[in-house]
Parts: sequence; C-alpha cells; structure tokens
Amino acid sequence: MLSQARILDLTWVLGGPFAGQTLAQLGAEVIKIEPPAGDSSRGVPVYRFDGDSSFFLSVNRGKSSVCIDLKHPQGREAFYDLVRTSDAVIYGFAPDVPARLGLDFDSLRRANPRIGVAQLIGLHDSGEYARAPAYDLIVQALGGVMSITGSTSGEPCRVGYQIADLAGGLYLALAACGVLYQGAREGKGALAQISLLDCQLALLTWQAQNHFISGDIPGRLGSRNPMIAPSEAFLCGDGGYLAISPTGEHFWPRLCEVIGRPDLAADPRFADRGSRVANVEALIAELSGVFQKQSSDHWAALLFQSRVPAGKVLNVAEAVSQPLARLRNMVESVRKPETGNALDFLGNPFKYDRQKPLDYPPALGSATRRVFRDLCGYTPERIDQLVQSQVLYTGEDSDQTQRHQAA
Repeated sequence: MLSQARILDLTWVLGGPFAGQTLAQLGAEVIKIEPPAGDSSRGVPVYRFDGDSSFFLSVNRGKSSVCIDLKHPQGREAFYDLVRTSDAVIYGFAPDVPARLGLDFDSLRRANPRIGVAQLIGLHDSGEYARAPAYDLIVQALGGVMSITGSTSGEPCRVGYQIADLAGGLYLALAACGVLYQGAREGKGALAQISLLDCQLALLTWQAQNHFISGDIPGRLGSRNPMIAPSEAFLCGDGGYLAISPTGEHFWPRLCEVIGRPDLAADPRFADRGSRVANVEALIAELSGVFQKQSSDHWAALLFQSRVPAGKVLNVAEAVSQPLARLRNMVESVRKPETGNALDFLGNPFKYDRQKPLDYPPALGSATRRVFRDLCGYTPERIDQLVQSQVLYTGEDSDQTQRHQAA
C-alpha cells in the first residue's frame, strides 16, 4: 500500500490526526510533528489510561512523535531537513499560519521539489472566513447535516460522533494519497486543500441533488429513509430497536412471510415500492404492532437467517463487542511500551497483504532523537545542542517538559 511513503503530520486535535492515523493504517511511515507543549488533545479530559487522554489515543496510533519549536529559526531549519527526506506533509493550520511559519507549499518545495502538501482548513482560505472558528458542531450546522438529523418533531441534532472533523480527516488522507501519487509519477510536488465545510456539503450527495432537481428541502425523519419503505428502526417487545431496510423488491414479500404477515405483501397499498412510500404511515403502523410482539434479538436472528436486511440497533459497547468486530479484527489489544499495560483500540479497517499492526500512540518527543539521527544524519552533539536550546524536545528530561509547558 503506502509502505514506501514517509509523511510528516503537523495536525492536532481530531480531524487531522485521524487522517494521519488513516495513512499509517495504509502502511505509511507517519511522523507526528508536535509543538513544545505537545498536541493539545493530550490534555483533553475526562477519560485517561496510564496518564494518556483517550481523545489523543483514539487517533494517533502507528505514529512516531518528534517535538520541534517551529517558531524558532533553528526549528524551521530542522523541519526543512525532515522535509528533504519525506514525501508529503499534512497540516491543519489557520490559512495564514503556514506562510507566517515558513511552512507554506512554496517554502517546502524549495527544500524538496517532490514534496506533496495536503492542507486542512475550516471554512475558506481568504477574506472574513479565513479566521472564523470551525468547530465540528458549527460545521455540521453550516453543512446542512443537522437539519436532516433528528426526529420529525424534534430539534436539529448533531451526528452522534464528530462527523465534520472525521470526514475532513478522511478527505485529507485521500488528498495526501493524491499528492503522493503525483510526486511519485511526475517527480514534483502538489498542494491539495480540504475544507471541513466543503466535505460536509459533498456528503449531502442525493439530498442536495434532489433539492437541485425539485426545489424541495429535505427535513428530519428520524431513522426513516424518505425514498424507501419500510426502512427505519422499530421498537420491539424488549424495549430494544430493530432496523430493517428491505430495499430490493424480492425482500418485501420475504419479510412479510418471515414476520407472519403475508397479507401485507398482497395489500394493494403496499404492492410496490412507490405505493409503500405513498402509504408509509399505514405501513409503519402495521409493522410496529408486529415487531412489539417479540424481542429485538428474536427478530434480528430470524431476519438474519432469512437474509432480510435487518439489524439490532446496538449501543457502543455492544457494537465493539459483537462477534463481527472480533472476527474482522476491529478491536485490538496493544501494550504501552513505557508501562507494559495493555489497552483495547479500534482496529484497522483496511485489510491488505503484509499488513503490520499499528503501535501504541507515541509519547511526546519519544522519536525526536532517533528520527534526526537516522533520517537527517544529526550527530548526538548537535541534537543535544538543539535540545539545550529548547528547539527540540526528546521526552527524556522531565525538567525540559516543565520548561516547555511553562513557556
């Protein structure tokens, strides 16, 4: 996959680091470049393991940590030395910051003409939007997704996880793959820019296309699909919910047979896809009464055996402990090198030959000395001088940690 690629990850918090972890999952060598105080997500409360924030742990597996003060001239020169040995850089600074720090595309390609840069921004790169805060909730609001999420009679809802940040991270990883490909194919670097808002608008797909064609404005429908019926979650007898979506015409009569209501398939109100959508309220009323007669586990097992598209609505604990999660290696136990204590992590969604397991997320600056020695040819004396000047941080000296945090 990307085993020959070396990527410098200057992102922080969630979306950008998720991109870096995704690239590591694809096999790239990802070097996380952190400021003297570290990625701010290292301090996010409230859940911690061996002193590490769960927030940081969730998106930084498989990386090495190098700590550089990029505001220091010697720090920038050290970073340029890393750029000369790398293939791509990803960052998520405010639009005016890269040029101010000397990390813009033109500056980086002077150090390495082959370097690719993938940039993540919030809204836009100029004018009044350039410095506007672009937190996940705000981007979800501006991107339209909150207006179509939630119950019909309820208020707009955010998606349950940070879809704006995470989707931006996925697009950023894809952009990094694009600039890597161009660098390898043409021998010269490229710049790709990703906006969190652009990503949310792009994900509107057929909802936006329907609006462009009809002028209609989609609204909130809970779990219901506006174009398919039945396709939503039903309350069952045990208080659990079952999601069903028999989208193909051959699934509808099979569903009716399995739940003991073959009469529904013969009912002219529900005879075809169009009539079921037109009479969805009557249809849902009929099905709701059926599903409340048995538990969600009963219906999920029965419909699975009959190959009718259905699934129990699982909570997070149930989702990560279901047999499929283990079967697909989507939960992995990894030991923290410094303590030997093991912690479960989400696994790699990419499955490919010669795949290597991802390491535990790195301690701040733990790879600084090794990276500059092995990749840039720095002598131990030079590294020591840069550490003493507080240009580099190696994670070896608690006093240095305190000085950096105080600064």
